[in-house]
This record gives sequence, C-alpha cells and structure tokens, in this order.
Amino acid sequence: VQLQASGGGLVQAGGSLRLSCASSGRTFSTYAMYWFRQAPGKEREFVAVIGWRDRSTYYADSVKGRFTISRDNAKNTVYLEMDSLKPQDTAIYYCAADRTLRVGANDMDYWGQGTQVTVSS
Repeated sequence: VQLQASGGGLVQAGGSLRLSCASSGRTFSTYAMYWFRQAPGKEREFVAVIGWRDRSTYYADSVKGRFTISRDNAKNTVYLEMDSLKPQDTAIYYCAADRTLRVGANDMDYWGQGTQVTVSS
C-alpha cells in the first residue's frame, strides 16, 4: 500500500482545508485509515482514525468538533476536513494505514509522505 497525501497549504485562522490521502493498494477498503500530525519541535500525534468495517471514527480531543475524517473506498481515498483552524493546528499532516483500529497507537503498517498545513493568526 502506497499513500499520497495532498491538500495542505497556508490558511488564516478560522479558515478551512481539506486534506486527501490516496492509496495505490487494492486492499485499501480493509485498512483503518489514520491522520497524524507533527508540529515543529514536537512529537507526532494522533489526529483521527476511521475504521474499514463500520467506518467508526475517533478524534483527538484537540480537534474534536472541528475536524471530520471520511473515506471513499471506491476512490481508495481518505479525507480530513479541517474547519475553524487555529495556529496551533500548524503541522505536517501524515496519513497512515493499519489493519487494525487502535486509537493511541503509533506503529502503523504504512505511512504517507506528509503535507504541510500552516495556519496564520
């Protein structure tokens, strides 16, 4: 499985961005899909996950109510809709895939290359 994240950019606080992560694998629909982020000088942190079977979703407390994760298995793509962005959301955002849904885990089966999101105040 190869993952390609896109959609990052520069946005003002309060604005919105939509990240996409396209997978080249034929088994995309059987993977839980994650978004992580890493801000400068900080460790990578979990943002959101969506299951492959029942599409259950979980979010970090810091983004709950502002971010929405979704997936389109027909397009092998997972999305992260980010609204009401804050300067503290500035980070490189990574998508990842894993055969299991494990909130809090960091050892994913596959990682994308990351896309930069910068939120100006």
